[in-house]
Amino acid sequence: MTRLRHNATTHVGLVRKVNEDSILVLPDQQVWVVADGMGGHAAGDFASQTVVDSVARMPLTGDPAQQMQALRQAIVSAHQAILHEIAARGTGTIGAAVVALMISDSHFVCFWAGDSRLYRLRDGRIELLTTDHSVVAGLVEAGEMTWDEAEHHPQSNAILRAVGVGDDLELDKVRGRVERGDRFLLCSDGLNKYAGFDRLAQVLRDAPIETVTETLLGIALDGGGADNISIIVVDAV
Repeated sequence: MTRLRHNATTHVGLVRKVNEDSILVLPDQQVWVVADGMGGHAAGDFASQTVVDSVARMPLTGDPAQQMQALRQAIVSAHQAILHEIAARGTGTIGAAVVALMISDSHFVCFWAGDSRLYRLRDGRIELLTTDHSVVAGLVEAGEMTWDEAEHHPQSNAILRAVGVGDDLELDKVRGRVERGDRFLLCSDGLNKYAGFDRLAQVLRDAPIETVTETLLGIALDGGGADNISIIVVDAV
């Protein structure tokens, strides 16, 4: 049985007046979520909170496969709730990027939509397990630039998929084994705008679980903190 430890933080940053990010930590269920809202005050924060509230209410019974399906369905239910709110308001964009991690029986599954990310540090090497649903992601996959270079592209904030955007929500999924010593990082783009792969790897290798999110947050704030910043780190010990 893999023992898990975590640390989490969310911060409004240095420019925005409202934190449109929401995070969820459910250690008993071994579920962690970062949702990055969009649409401005009373819209983006509503969207991200709707996502985490829906996951927090999901049923806790069943085998790992049923729990995985419950996590997916909770995010889809949030999509429907946001669409209902958009119809009620009659105007505006309301949505949220989401990345959700579930660990069970030494396996993990991650669902995501948008540009919130899941990284894994294993044996000292960092790997991006998700692929941004964004305009610049296509340029990265075509080999025209690296993910770090994509952060500085003029369209780096243009995402193609989000909870609450479009009639049907398409979630991507990645799954795999959890090995002892694995360290997972979930974050909104308010972190990776300021911390490239090498910097993230260095902090994830060196910082203890008690201070790792504070250290990463400091990098984003020192870099300018122009966006909301949400960070969750999960260790398999």
